[in-house]
Amino acid sequence: MKALIAGGGIGGLTAALCFEKAGWEVALLERAPELSAVGAGIQVSPNAMKVFRAIDVDQAVIDCGFIPEAIEIRMGLSGQTLIRTPLGQTAKARWHAPYVHVHRADLASVLAQAVRARCPGAIALGAPVASYEEDGAGVAAVLADGSKVKGDLLVGADGIHSAVRAQLLGPDKPVFTGNVAWRSVVPVERLGGHVPDPVAAAWMGEGKHAVTYLLRGGTLANLVAVVERDDWVSESWTEQGTREDALRDFAGWHPSITTILEQSDALFQWALFDRPPLRTWVSQRVALLGDAAHPMLPFMAQGAAMAIEDAFALSELAARGKDDLAAALHAYQALRRPRASAVQAGSRANAKTFHQRTSLGKLTTYGPMWLAGRLAPGVGLKRQDGIYAYDVVKAARAA
Repeated sequence: MKALIAGGGIGGLTAALCFEKAGWEVALLERAPELSAVGAGIQVSPNAMKVFRAIDVDQAVIDCGFIPEAIEIRMGLSGQTLIRTPLGQTAKARWHAPYVHVHRADLASVLAQAVRARCPGAIALGAPVASYEEDGAGVAAVLADGSKVKGDLLVGADGIHSAVRAQLLGPDKPVFTGNVAWRSVVPVERLGGHVPDPVAAAWMGEGKHAVTYLLRGGTLANLVAVVERDDWVSESWTEQGTREDALRDFAGWHPSITTILEQSDALFQWALFDRPPLRTWVSQRVALLGDAAHPMLPFMAQGAAMAIEDAFALSELAARGKDDLAAALHAYQALRRPRASAVQAGSRANAKTFHQRTSLGKLTTYGPMWLAGRLAPGVGLKRQDGIYAYDVVKAARAA
């Protein structure tokens, strides 16, 4: 059996390794002339690390990443900590896998090296999938130059602008959420006494929030700073903004935020668009995963994790159901869509939690957080159980 994978991002590379582990031949078709990961840091939570353990790349991810001590929710202006959820050994013991921060480029490199080692010649660069043809006998990915690559299953891991999704469901229009994110990575040696603490910290403020954490063994500081805007039309990861605009957006904020903005060589702006849940992810021999199926706002740090979970579930169910792929793909959808949709909804809800503007909203939202952090310090762990304790490896094998 042969799996064709459209897209060489984190989801597509993970899918290639999962299908190879399941005994399939793999062809990964990437539109870019080289595999290069845009973006900055990724939080690889325990639910995703369980997949990496199952495909034998977990230690390589840990080796190039950073293990944070905790998740903290703080106020953006004062830096006051409202609630702290321990990670480190606590995460590993409670959720049976570590919590790791990793640079997106490093993660892509680990996965690509593993694909090349285990599936020589599987990665085709400069090979954009424009459409597909399927029937009872197989499926063909049709490339932009008109050539075809044939297989048994096509995986649409081609992101938020997925050509595979567009053919499966027709054209759609993303909805601008009113949020734009600033992204930057800065060597900590530039930050003086304002190096972010070794935690995943969410800093909250009026109509904006920021997230800081460390990468590459603590040598890099990663910042994602989100501000509400109503004048944006571009949907891109790579549009640059100015330092002056970024500092204006976060004027008066804690030095852990403003120092990173001041010391950044480049500040990229990322407009946050959303799409409602799709009516289907699959057809007879085609399945979507990751952002092609369920684009995630970054307010739960689960976008990459959901794609990684999808990849394992799809490979497991397709391998077991190869004699009736259509049924196997619907089983994949039935397993994954409820969880992914719930995380999508939770991410949307967090935007409102992080961006309280009124005094009443702040009091009724942040006050209980502060109180819980002092009276019930384990509440943060319990709130994360539904996400981090989940084991898609076990769930897919039991489905």
